[in-house]
Amino acid sequence: MSNVTIRIPSPLRNYTQGADEVRVDAATVEQALNALGAQHDGLLARILTPGGEPRQFVNIYLGSRNIRSEHGLQTPVADGDVVSIIPAVAGGVAHESERPADC
Repeated sequence: MSNVTIRIPSPLRNYTQGADEVRVDAATVEQALNALGAQHDGLLARILTPGGEPRQFVNIYLGSRNIRSEHGLQTPVADGDVVSIIPAVAGGVAHESERPADC
């Protein structure tokens, strides 16, 4: 298991008591998100569909890579990795604080 930081976008911070980052232990992005959901009730349903897939208008990045172009939720994570949850923004660009640090 690796210690991973998950960056929480502003619209979801009410589920994390205002925290903009949450640390979890995981081996894959899916395990990281499930650990996040276990710590913060109601949050996972905002990120994943009932079938366990990322919602259509939610992008999940591992560093600067969109997991959709990697191995999806099975993308492995390493110690110190950062997973960013980024809601799609219609008609504009995400605020700089909502982008992965590597962009």
